[in-house]
Amino acid sequence: MPQPTGVIVERFAHALEELNKAQSFVKPKYQTDVYQEANRLIDAEDGLEYLYQHAHRFEESGVFQDGPWESADKLQPPLVAGSLKAKGLPMIIEVLSELRMLSIAESKYSHPNLTANMAEEFLNEVMVLNLDILFPNATESARIEKNENDERARKLFQFLASRLSSTALIRTLIMEIERLTAQRPIMVKRTLSMINMAKEMLDKETEADEKDVAELKKYISAIEGPSPMSSKFKDLHAYRANLKSLTRSELISESVALAKSMRETGLVAPHHATLTRFICKRMPGLLTYVLNLNSKGSANLEENSELVIQLIKAAIFPGTRQAVYGLSLMLERGVLSHSPVAPGLRRLVELDIRPDVRNALYQTTSTGEGVTANSILVAGTLQVLGQPLGIGQGFNPTCQAARGISLWAQHAPGFLLEIIPRAARDGDLDFTFEGAQIHSKDLSGGLAPDLDKELDPVSLVLVPHLDRIYSEMMSRVALRGEDGHRWVNPAFYGNWVQKGFSSVFDPVTGYVVDYTGFVKLFYATHHPEYNDEYELIYPNPVGIFITNVHGKLLGLHAVSITRITKDLNGEYRVYFYNPNNDGSQNWGQEIEPSVAGNGEIEGESSLPFHEFVSRLYAFHYNPYEQGDAYAVEQEVVTQVAQLAKESWGRDYTWV
Repeated sequence: MPQPTGVIVERFAHALEELNKAQSFVKPKYQTDVYQEANRLIDAEDGLEYLYQHAHRFEESGVFQDGPWESADKLQPPLVAGSLKAKGLPMIIEVLSELRMLSIAESKYSHPNLTANMAEEFLNEVMVLNLDILFPNATESARIEKNENDERARKLFQFLASRLSSTALIRTLIMEIERLTAQRPIMVKRTLSMINMAKEMLDKETEADEKDVAELKKYISAIEGPSPMSSKFKDLHAYRANLKSLTRSELISESVALAKSMRETGLVAPHHATLTRFICKRMPGLLTYVLNLNSKGSANLEENSELVIQLIKAAIFPGTRQAVYGLSLMLERGVLSHSPVAPGLRRLVELDIRPDVRNALYQTTSTGEGVTANSILVAGTLQVLGQPLGIGQGFNPTCQAARGISLWAQHAPGFLLEIIPRAARDGDLDFTFEGAQIHSKDLSGGLAPDLDKELDPVSLVLVPHLDRIYSEMMSRVALRGEDGHRWVNPAFYGNWVQKGFSSVFDPVTGYVVDYTGFVKLFYATHHPEYNDEYELIYPNPVGIFITNVHGKLLGLHAVSITRITKDLNGEYRVYFYNPNNDGSQNWGQEIEPSVAGNGEIEGESSLPFHEFVSRLYAFHYNPYEQGDAYAVEQEVVTQVAQLAKESWGRDYTWV
């Protein structure tokens, strides 16, 4: 049974006092008691606050004596993360050291070698270097290297952030917000958390850069109300009531302001959903303004106006407001022109959803929103059909399933609308693999038996089934002596996947074999200068090595190549869909996928061609659309091979 916080506080205060009174040569004996009680307080409610009340005494009492943290002026911000992730004492002492630094920054403790400004700069740099802990992102690196101390570290940084006021941190947050919104993910929780934290910091910061303030206010207003009416009436009831008094031209102006913000940021204010519902009922002819549709989207709206009105009534609410953006993009993609889509969407509105699925869907919205599970599912479907490159796997090792949902949303919306109700209503999906039916309800396990629920509604419904089916297919080909993806990918994803297949591995030994041939074949089948200029028609599922900032191998990952073309500088780049929610990462060796600025479509990542190839381990290709592999220059292969051997290649035997 957990002990009351008050008891632990008293024990910590007593242990600290005993340490303070102890002679220098016996202090290490008393430090242990301080660390033990501090460890308990770190996990207690308001424990960091209680610890901080004593932080000004830590140094003089001998908390850091004879250890690496003894000299506060010699500490280095880049080393903080490692200590916080370490087991045992390093983590505890690092927390105490950060609190000591905060007491110096707030002038509660006068340090002989460290000014308040120096301490504040130290903490600001620590915060900037550890945004991934403060705002966890669902990258492969974060998922694979997930640490048991992450939650404790997050509590510490939240506590520090509540005390610090920093122009530098605000600038970093803005850059992160810009980078995330550029990718247009369906799940925007992390982005919203950053905006809200930056807003809180801005309220306390009196000397923030004017440009930063203006940029940040753009994002704050995007989620709180970017139009004259929405900024005036924050309360949705008052906002809705005042919409009734607006003229047609005023409603158009309000619609244009909200839609402009949505298009610029990918974020939707709750007022936008309210306005969309209002216009849908009163003046449906203005929907093209509230959705900011281009000519193709307007034509699709006009062709399917009755269905769109039904969808808005069923799915667009303040609690599902991001679906306004999904609906806009879906119309511009012309998805409703596919004959199976309209009946498929109507089916979801009245679908009898299983209780377990219903409960999972409810958890995707805030309590008190008053939105039905069907509304949540329809809204999520609009987003997936509108933003197929915004689908993410979250903190789950289910890149294969996310990749499938994205592919079907782009090229087989009818199939997607067939399997969503089957999973939500029947609790089962079946796929045919080499003549045999595989039912998900008969399977257990998969790569994510304990699914992290931070997913979009469609993924929440489908991923458990798709994950188990894909894993079952792979298990059935495990003993064939070749990479199972050769057979599984075409069967799982459909005929969009080419039958040709190549891998760097010898399946029996696990050695890297004929890497030169592998690289040349990829160039001959994918690079426009070597493959007779055949273009990709459908996304190509490929396997890549994920490496961290030091080029160290973390694991294998599934992405889809969307296209290969020259960027604005005339350099060939591989543009790809990365299902891990954050395509902008650092893979070491200065290989950093970009998400904007190099011709990327929203949701794409990209790399120079040779850099992408250096992380590739398997790909599909069309054997009938193959250029001359012998024409690929040896220096090109050597460049790729060097990058490979000096990163993931260190973990494998090359023959």
